[in-house]
Amino acid sequence: MKKFAAACFLATVGVLAGAQPAVQQPAAPAEAPRSIDAERARINAERARLEAGFLAEDAECYKKFAVNSCLGKVNERRREVMGDLRRQEILLNDEERRIRGAEQIRKTEEKASPENQQEAADRRAKAAADYQSRLEREKKKNEDRAAAKAAEQGNSDASAARLKGSQEKSQAKADKQATAAAEAKKYNDRVKEAQERKAQHESERLKQTKPPAKSLPLPQD
Repeated sequence: MKKFAAACFLATVGVLAGAQPAVQQPAAPAEAPRSIDAERARINAERARLEAGFLAEDAECYKKFAVNSCLGKVNERRREVMGDLRRQEILLNDEERRIRGAEQIRKTEEKASPENQQEAADRRAKAAADYQSRLEREKKKNEDRAAAKAAEQGNSDASAARLKGSQEKSQAKADKQATAAAEAKKYNDRVKEAQERKAQHESERLKQTKPPAKSLPLPQD
């Protein structure tokens, strides 16, 4: 979403910059302000839409146990996207001032000598080049931030995967040990049961082979 909004903004500003006057053919001054107003309206609408979404997320956070942690994550994303929109506004304001300055120069040139007109045209060209350079630097910063965030997320995912793998290995080892202990207990129980049966059998055998008791002597007269 953020990349799409930034792309739309850069494309719009690129159109504005491309529509700026060449040395011999100044652009109509009313066209650029209309485009800037439209872009500013888009930024305001995007800000309102995003803020409504964040407020809904805030409400959901209050339903969770870790309220502060949830709110902190929402606010972090809020600062990031709102900061990006603010940077777009700043660039838009700079472009608006540049256009108005160029229009003032153009009006002055109409009353100036050819030499002064050329100098003013050179200044406009330099201002346009400087502004384009700022756009490129801002775009590079956005790309670097996105790449850094993606790398951070990748490292986090890799750490989570390693932790999960370690936990799975530990669980598998514990399961194996538990299974071995259960099997050992079963074996010991079988041995004990066999020994008890053997002892009982031996006891019964001894009872069966025991000689009969001697009879008592007969009484004498």
